[in-house]
Amino acid sequence: MSKSIAVFGAGPGLGQAVAHRYAQDGYEVVLIARRREPLDLIAKELGPTAHVITADLADADAVPALAAQIRATVGDLDAFYYGAAANGFVPVLDLTPERVQDLMRLGVYSLLELVREFLPAMIIRGNGVILSAQGASALQGNPRVAGGLTLAAQRNYLQALHAEVAGKGVYVGGLYIGAAIENSAWHLEMERAKAAGEPFWEVPTVDPAELADLLWNMHNAKGEAEARYPA
Repeated sequence: MSKSIAVFGAGPGLGQAVAHRYAQDGYEVVLIARRREPLDLIAKELGPTAHVITADLADADAVPALAAQIRATVGDLDAFYYGAAANGFVPVLDLTPERVQDLMRLGVYSLLELVREFLPAMIIRGNGVILSAQGASALQGNPRVAGGLTLAAQRNYLQALHAEVAGKGVYVGGLYIGAAIENSAWHLEMERAKAAGEPFWEVPTVDPAELADLLWNMHNAKGEAEARYPA
C-alpha cells in the first residue's frame, strides 16, 4: 500500500516542489489550494497518484470537512506539509488587531485544526510526519514584515508539538527560509521591480527543489525540530 502526503498550499514555488519530491518516492499526493486550474496542471505532471482538492485554508471551520475529503481520497495521511501563510508584508505601524486575526486564521488556526484531525491516527500507528516551511520573519521581528508574528506563533506551536510527540513516533519539523523562492509571488514581484528600475528589497534566491530536498531530509532524519535556509 502506497504512502500518502497532503500538500497544503500547493503553489507554484515550494508547494509544487514538495509534491514532486514525494511523488518521486512513490507517495500518493493530495494537492490543496484555493484555485483548481494550477492544481490540475501540477497533478497532470505527477500522474495518476496525484489528487486535487480545492479549499480556502483561511477557513478553519471548514477543516473537518476538508479532512474528511482527504480521508475519502487516500485514507489517513502518512505525512502532511503545511506551506500556507498569509502575506506577512505588513509594516509594523499598520498592524491592527483585526489584521492580526486575519493572519492567524491561515498561519495558526487552520494548521492547528489539521493537526487535530490527522495527528491521532499517526500516534496510534506510531509513525507520521508533519512539516511546515515559512519565512525567516518567524525567527526575528522585522518592521517591514510585521505579520511574521503569526509565523512566530506557529513556530512556537510546532516546537511544543515536536517535544510532545517525538517519543510517540511522529516527527514535527519546521523549515525557515531567508530567501526568495523562485516562482513564488515574492520572487516574481522582486524581479518585476528590478526590471522596472523600482526600489526593492533584494534577498538571495533559492531553487524550490533544493528546499524540497531539505524537507525530505528532515522527514527521513527525524532529528531536530527545525532547519534554516541559509543554514
